Amino acid sequence: MHREDPHRRVREEVARLLEIRGADERLLDELPKRWERFADVALLQRGAFSSDLWAEHIGAELWNAIARGLSVQRLGRIGEIIGERRESSVELLLGNEDWVVRRENGVDFGYKFTKCMFSAGNVNERRRMGEVGKSGETVVDLFCGIGYYTLPMLIHSKVEHIHSCEWNPNAIEALEWNLKHNNVVNRCTIHPGDNRVTAPNLQGIADRVILGLLPSAEEGFSLAVDCLKTSGGVLHIHGVAPAKNHDSWIDETIASISEISKNFVVKDAARVRVKSYAPHWDHIVLDLDLRPRA
Repeated sequence: MHREDPHRRVREEVARLLEIRGADERLLDELPKRWERFADVALLQRGAFSSDLWAEHIGAELWNAIARGLSVQRLGRIGEIIGERRESSVELLLGNEDWVVRRENGVDFGYKFTKCMFSAGNVNERRRMGEVGKSGETVVDLFCGIGYYTLPMLIHSKVEHIHSCEWNPNAIEALEWNLKHNNVVNRCTIHPGDNRVTAPNLQGIADRVILGLLPSAEEGFSLAVDCLKTSGGVLHIHGVAPAKNHDSWIDETIASISEISKNFVVKDAARVRVKSYAPHWDHIVLDLDLRPRA
């Protein structure tokens, strides 16, 4: 079935509104060209409709016109990810409820989209985390958020238990709902608060540790190594590397982990490019296998 171009639909809907108001048609050239659509929600990019040219037209009629064009019921505008807790600053433009459930690879992720972030570009890494866990393993997720990697691993692998550390109350609320909704609540323990306080209680229990914090998870390196069993395990380290020189970040990361983990031999197990993070920078994941020195 042929689908209408959403860009054309948005342009037509807004054009009708501008014509009724006798506004300058050149405003149509200022319409956003990108957005993210999921469930019944569309999120406009940061800066959309923020110029002075749109000032007198901002309001419910404009947002309804855009929502009709995109065939959604709710509309938001992305802001910056702010603070140490990596909180979303999405502005709700249309609608009264910010709770949404996104289904991806058999996993339901529920969260408040004005309070928590969700990167659609990490879809393949979330899928991969559902494949790497081994039967009977204990996992520590140091920066778990709403369960981005915790949930796929619990649902699609046979790991025994995951300890999920998170300090954002909004993310914890979403994670609790997600664990119950996906029927995996009995295989996960949430550790609320600063992981610099909670993770030391998990010393020596993990077969693998996920460090999914951007732009850098370096502050969690020592915590992660300490969580590993004496027999060793795997670290999944997320970071941001120059697009044309991943090796520079990888070499620095291996050197840092090697310095911290004196009792382990550090082996480079896998390198995964997740997505572009910013111009000239990539989000990558480095899997390191740490084993006891002979």
